[in-house]
Amino acid sequence: MDAKDEGAARDAAAVTAYLEASMVPDPETAARYMAPGIAIVFTGGRVFRHPREVTAFNAGRYAWVKKRMERLDVVPGDGLTTVYSLGTLYGAWPDGTAFEGNRYVDRFTVRDGLIVSMEVWNDSAERILDRQGASA
Repeated sequence: MDAKDEGAARDAAAVTAYLEASMVPDPETAARYMAPGIAIVFTGGRVFRHPREVTAFNAGRYAWVKKRMERLDVVPGDGLTTVYSLGTLYGAWPDGTAFEGNRYVDRFTVRDGLIVSMEVWNDSAERILDRQGASA
């Protein structure tokens, strides 16, 4: 394994550790894997600067939520690794109604084992609209 592959493996492990801590949720442990000044950009362009802000946002959207991580796509680069986490969300809406199969993609840029940027996409907004009877 060359240095680029070793760095990519370390960076992918940091993403996995971040995601596992964020699902507890343990935002302080999750923050250990993030570089200072990070921008965490959620669907709709919402920007958060710390995992505790993400935890607070999710607390308003879900009674609880977890990720079923199906795969990581790891793209080594010069000094940076791009890691995509793909899978589905499952949990309960604020009224306690269970859900599953809610697709997500998280894109991480990682340098030297620290996440320097994170972008989040999922189907939650569409599912919320469906629950409210909105149609396209």
